[in-house]
Amino acid sequence: MSYGSTIKVPLGPQHPALKEPGNFLFEVDGETVVDVKPRIGYNHRGVEKAFELRTYIQNIYLAERICGICSDAHTTCYTQAIEELLGVEAPPRARYIRVIIAELERIQSHALWVGIAAHEIGFDTLFMYVWRDRETVLDLFEMISGNRIHYAMNTIGGVRRDIHAAMVPKIKKGLDFLEKRLKYYLDVVQTEQTILKRAAGVGVLKPKDAVDLCALGPTLRASGINNDVRADDPYAAYDEVPFNVITHDGCDVSSRMLVRCEEMLESIKAIGYALDHMPEGVIRVRVPMKVPKGEVVSRVEAPRGELIHYAKSNGTTKPERYKVRSPTLGNIPALCKMLLGGYVADIPIVLAGIDPCFSCMDRMAFVDVKKNKGWNWTMQQLRRKYAKK
Repeated sequence: MSYGSTIKVPLGPQHPALKEPGNFLFEVDGETVVDVKPRIGYNHRGVEKAFELRTYIQNIYLAERICGICSDAHTTCYTQAIEELLGVEAPPRARYIRVIIAELERIQSHALWVGIAAHEIGFDTLFMYVWRDRETVLDLFEMISGNRIHYAMNTIGGVRRDIHAAMVPKIKKGLDFLEKRLKYYLDVVQTEQTILKRAAGVGVLKPKDAVDLCALGPTLRASGINNDVRADDPYAAYDEVPFNVITHDGCDVSSRMLVRCEEMLESIKAIGYALDHMPEGVIRVRVPMKVPKGEVVSRVEAPRGELIHYAKSNGTTKPERYKVRSPTLGNIPALCKMLLGGYVADIPIVLAGIDPCFSCMDRMAFVDVKKNKGWNWTMQQLRRKYAKK
């Protein structure tokens, strides 16, 4: 489609850069992007309505399946929201275990992203090396929980599985191996011309734009802004486990790679400290099935950035309303800003730079475009609308 001197180019929803359906309409002048309009919602799964139809215990496993890569972040955010409504607190040992699992998840998520970023710029050797070493973390998850991806560690009132003394040397051995490999990868992303030519100065997001557009996580910290829920509003045992908030001021894709690589090294230090200082005691407390009336907002620092869960209870065994705001949604406005002025060939790596997860993000709303008014449907209305005739 041509309009004057520019051309409108649709990208997606069958996306060449991602395994999920993302759709963007680019307006380009030659090879330069002059405008971009996102079109989200292709991966809507009715997750918030599903929360309202299940008990608080059943919803732990639903929260875990919002995203496969950051499943622990979602269950941590969910369980601490319900714990606040109940007025209970997870035991000290459970809070340390939550930190250990969360930081292991941060390592595997960031490692996955570094591999994908390398793949997007055609550096498949780095992609294969990083994903090979990422298997070390997945093996540790399997040892601790029995699963490599959905670990099912969190429950309301604590955690479901303990980290026994016999596991600690194996965890530390795996982390020592990862630390050596990650230091090597950190050197690669700073010196390898294959990466620098495609990442340095690409997808620039200035600090003011990052703040104005409410960017999150590594995307925000790569623009020099020190912001991390773990430090700003500590949860689990982050008020006791020391770590550094990693920032870089390059404001480009290269800086986002550096932030994630250095965050993985910080995660290794945090896990080592938590293993050495983990208190003895029980790993969970009993909680009632019914949750008192109330509403609460829960936040955690997921690998992609600030994750927000909102819960409203009506005093029964099921939530009256549940809302999830994923980091990807928060980063979409900043992504559009990064793409402006760049080249068409840079779209895949800039888009991948925010580590998007559309299955986490996508929701559905009913809107009357004539009245400019939205509303929610009940399950009975949905069934009547879409029942097979």
